[in-house]
Amino acid sequence: MTNAIVHYQNRVNNYLKNRLDQLPDDAPNLKAAMKHGALLGGKRIRPFLVYSVGELLGVQPQQLDACASAIECIHAYSLIHDDLPAMDDDALRRGQPTVHVKFDEATAILAGDSLQSLAFEMLADAQNNLTADQQVRMIKVLSKAAGYSGMCGGQAIDLASTDQSIDIDTLTLLHSLKTGALISCSVELALIAANASDEETESLRSFAKNVGLAFQVQDDILDITSTTEELGKPQGSDTKANKSTFPQLLGLHGAKQTADQLINESLSALTKLPYNSQLIADFARYIVARRV
Repeated sequence: MTNAIVHYQNRVNNYLKNRLDQLPDDAPNLKAAMKHGALLGGKRIRPFLVYSVGELLGVQPQQLDACASAIECIHAYSLIHDDLPAMDDDALRRGQPTVHVKFDEATAILAGDSLQSLAFEMLADAQNNLTADQQVRMIKVLSKAAGYSGMCGGQAIDLASTDQSIDIDTLTLLHSLKTGALISCSVELALIAANASDEETESLRSFAKNVGLAFQVQDDILDITSTTEELGKPQGSDTKANKSTFPQLLGLHGAKQTADQLINESLSALTKLPYNSQLIADFARYIVARRV
């Protein structure tokens, strides 16, 4: 499992670095900030899902490079903006200074904006063995997952819920949008690239929905149980920011049970596929076993 993740990490990192290197040097400070935000490390969970689900369905990796890189650009932009003083006000990301700390706030805002636009530029470029219709569908699902009906909407609910008491349904909606939407979109991009059948689409959408929420539940658990050094960002930051979390509402044991249940449901969805889905099944188990 770890070898597969590293393999896909290297692939998407190389593609992203090449794309960023190809940008003209008209604004070198901005370009450096984009690289800092996008290439500083990270698990590359979303690209891993694009590649692994795509290959499960018979799509070649070179057909998935732009999709994997595009969704990682959206994720990187979201982290840059999340870390800003007006949002979560974090100084550490992946064990390194956040973009606004290393550069400045204005450059961080522009770096996030530029990575977001680069994501859609990559999807719009001519792709290997993808039709124009597939590209348009990819752009549509990514824009929806990144915007009001996805990540940004979830972030808005998160901000509105800070210092507030919210129930488990609201917390679940919040994270289904803020975190889950991009994880589901990773699978959706692979489904589009594969021209997947209705049965494949139904099973893998269910898998992605449950894995996405489980990922966030485990993040909330790790915010309590891991160290700053393990996390690469301040430990206990959600508690200090007075945000509702799954352990807060369900207790630590209840949150762990919820994560396990979600993973079991994701694995159940995979049993309906007529393929060897061991790799993404192992990934689902990794979600709740990870320490970072």
